[in-house]
Amino acid sequence: MIMGQVPLLLQTKTNYYTLEGKEEQEMKTKKILIVDDELDFLSGLQTTFEAKEYEVAAVSSKAEAQERIRLGELDIIVLGTMSPRGEASSLHKWLTQNPRTKNLPLVVIDAPLEKRLTSGWSIDEGVQMEAQEYLTKPVEPATLLPLIEALLERAAKRIKVLIVDDHTVIRDGIRAVLTLQKDITVVGEAVDGKDAVEKTLQLLPDVVVMDIVMPVMNGLEATRQICKERPETKVLMLTQYDDEENIAMSEQVGAYGFIPKRAASSQLITGVRSVYAGQRLEKPAAL
Repeated sequence: MIMGQVPLLLQTKTNYYTLEGKEEQEMKTKKILIVDDELDFLSGLQTTFEAKEYEVAAVSSKAEAQERIRLGELDIIVLGTMSPRGEASSLHKWLTQNPRTKNLPLVVIDAPLEKRLTSGWSIDEGVQMEAQEYLTKPVEPATLLPLIEALLERAAKRIKVLIVDDHTVIRDGIRAVLTLQKDITVVGEAVDGKDAVEKTLQLLPDVVVMDIVMPVMNGLEATRQICKERPETKVLMLTQYDDEENIAMSEQVGAYGFIPKRAASSQLITGVRSVYAGQRLEKPAAL
């Protein structure tokens, strides 16, 4: 097996997703950053969210937003309108590249059509935008609140992942990639298919990242058993052997997706999130 395809970082200790940790996370006051240069709208959102005991930072410029982000952790960002046109898009690009904010839930609120030439998003900017939700003014603060609550609740649920591979260096590399994500936690590792089935039933992961060729029991048979005994767990195949036969067999035994190890660094995180959400990945192009 080729072992140099997954980025190798320092091994991190297993982060078990305990009930105690979950309760502590839920009890923590959620922190919201709102960015908008319409002060009445900004004030209305701040008052509404603070009434629900959220900690709110309300700012009206890109520079103020960047300064607040440098001060500490946030849970969600509401990006409204700013003048001149392009300022909100510029901040959005910075947010999606910044390590502190790139994985946070983001709600974009665009200007109404008649104001988009001065403070809204252009068509080209909109095409490149990444956000959990896109809204257009006018937006009533009270109607926005349920959306914010839903996004925060979804973000608080970390994706529990079990890593299965017979090579320690590969498991370490996958763990290092996944543990950098705020919404993913590695609950355990397995060294072969039999071990994977047993630990799936023991640890109840949301997603299993599964190799195919392993001793004792291969990944295809392990996937078949996992899908039968615990259908709530989604299996994502991550392997060097990305020929048509293995891709087809992975689908037949119930895997939700198949990622070649040569593409792991660019697709693994997206793949885990997608299969967790119940989305089946498109077939990769076989070599």
